[in-house]
Parts: sequence; structure tokens; C-alpha cells
Amino acid sequence: MPLLEVRGLETAYGESQVLFGISITVERGQVVALLGRNGAGKTTTLSSIMGLVRPRAGTIRFDGAEIQGREPFEACRAGLGFVPENCRLFGGLTVAENFEAARGRMGRWDLAEVLDLFPDVKTFLGQRASTLSGGQQRMVAIARTLMGNPALLLLDEPSEGLAPLVVDAILERLKRLKEAGTTVLISEQNLRFATELADRISIIERGEIRYEGTPAELAAHPEVREKYLMV
Repeated sequence: MPLLEVRGLETAYGESQVLFGISITVERGQVVALLGRNGAGKTTTLSSIMGLVRPRAGTIRFDGAEIQGREPFEACRAGLGFVPENCRLFGGLTVAENFEAARGRMGRWDLAEVLDLFPDVKTFLGQRASTLSGGQQRMVAIARTLMGNPALLLLDEPSEGLAPLVVDAILERLKRLKEAGTTVLISEQNLRFATELADRISIIERGEIRYEGTPAELAAHPEVREKYLMV
């Protein structure tokens, strides 16, 4: 049984429909990347799964139970962890206090484990989150979400707006998460970032899934990349 199964998902903001029958499956221990241009519907898909936006239609089954329409805190308690593009750290709290606030159910991830994954964070544990650079905030946001020991990690465009060296550093940390068996659904515009990390790729365009396959299969179809991913 898949850990996450999304079928026929339709979501709108008022009268403006964004998703038109999205279907995505994520197996346990798998990394699935949702690729697409800006405005294609990637963030809305993750927000719908997390309960931040209420879908109009479709089913979202997580760990065997239907969760569509639940509140975000209920999705979190069920085992989903969401890292938004803008990180949403508590700016007035220190990094250590952000971690403490996110401490959740018992599991592998505690402060020692997240600092082992992100060793640079040790140097600014006492800083207020609002003083961190964009790359530092992204690392802290991922680490903070892991502190809740989610069964499924949702990452919304983790490479967006970061310097190439920082992007590479985050990619390496996420590869370690994958090696540890963490299940991840990631939205991205960065083709290299996604294909180096993911087991499977789904391409979204104008709220519909247009292509699904492995990174190797996508690499063998340059016409697909050009049609749906090139600017």
C-alpha cells in the first residue's frame, strides 16, 4: 500500500481553479519530485495535501486513511511534515527555540540527529531566526520539520532563490535523508536538483500531470523537458 495516494485532486482559489484532477502516488521510502514551471500548481498541490487549502474534489489517502479536508494540525499529527518555500520560522525565537517548539512524536529525529545532518546549524543555534540568511533559514526549516518525526516530508521548492553552493549543500543533505529511508514529496523548478534526488518524476503544467517516469526516462525524452520545463 502506498504511503500517499492522491486521486482526482481539484483545488481552486475562489472562482479560479488551479488543479484539474491531479493524481500522485508516493511509496514508502521513495522520493517523488513534482516538477513544473512557476505557477503550474506545485505549491497548491502540496498545500492541498497538507490541508492548507481545501480541495473541491478528489481523495488524499495517507497511510491508509483519507485525509482530504482535514486541518493542517491534524495532517501533522497523522505524520505529514511540510516545509514551505518561505520557511515560516518563528523569527523572534532562536534557532534552538524553533526546534524545541517543533518537537513532536518519538522517533529517530531529535536535536542531536538534526545537527548531525546539518552541522553548520550548531554555529547559530542561539541566533534569532530572523537574522539568518536564506540558505540558513532553509536548513533550519527542514531540520525543524524533521524534529516532528514525520512519516512523509513535503518540501516546497527547497532550492528556490539560493546560491548554487547552498543549493548543492542542501541537495547533499537531502540525499542523506533519502539514504536513511525518509519518504519525500518535493516540488521543484530546478531540473538537476530534482533528477539527482528523486526516484520518480511527475511534471505538472496548468494544474494537470503531463508526464510521469523515472529521471532516466525523462532524460531520454528531451522533447518533454523542452515542452514543459524550459522557459
